Amino acid sequence: MKNSVQNLQLPESIPVSLNVNGQQHNLSLQPWVSLLDTLREHLHLTGTKKGCDHGQCGACTVLVDGKRINSCLTMAVMKEGSEIVTIEGIAHGDTLHPLQQAFIEHDAFQCGYCTPGQICSAIGLMNEGKANTLDDVKELMSGNICRCGAYTHINEAIMQVKEQEAEAAILLKNTEASGLHEVSERDETSVPGAPAREAELVTEAEGGASHE
Repeated sequence: MKNSVQNLQLPESIPVSLNVNGQQHNLSLQPWVSLLDTLREHLHLTGTKKGCDHGQCGACTVLVDGKRINSCLTMAVMKEGSEIVTIEGIAHGDTLHPLQQAFIEHDAFQCGYCTPGQICSAIGLMNEGKANTLDDVKELMSGNICRCGAYTHINEAIMQVKEQEAEAAILLKNTEASGLHEVSERDETSVPGAPAREAELVTEAEGGASHE
């Protein structure tokens, strides 16, 4: 038995291509390396934190194809071909993501260690579209632990962004409906061959009679 263990050969590194924050990275990894360790040790994206390393604290949460996952439980080789987004990739240039801004406004962090995972998890939560109430948010964010106990402020920040998105969606819907109505009225007479309005027909008839 001892000899068989000694003769056991570990798998060699294999080529892995990962799309992280919009950039393609060609790496050589051993098959068992987690996505978390790949991000931190190979790509130096240390915003994603290692907490329990057992999928119980949520500090390592990242987004894969828009869905939140625990990167400590995921092998990097499994996510080849997926779009991976970490906390470093959610802002738009110098403009913070709305959830980042809301966390600042609501003081939704103290030590900040869990914050990257909290924000990525909240984005994934909103993408899922399942959290409609504060109680929903509390339940569906329960996998992200905050040792400082800033849960109230975290939930308030998430609810603020949810309300802002709901208001923006209503405004967009109303704007689109108004625009379609205006286009419809305008196109009645602007489209070649469309019937003219009654007032315009009367005016044209009177003008034609005056020239006879």
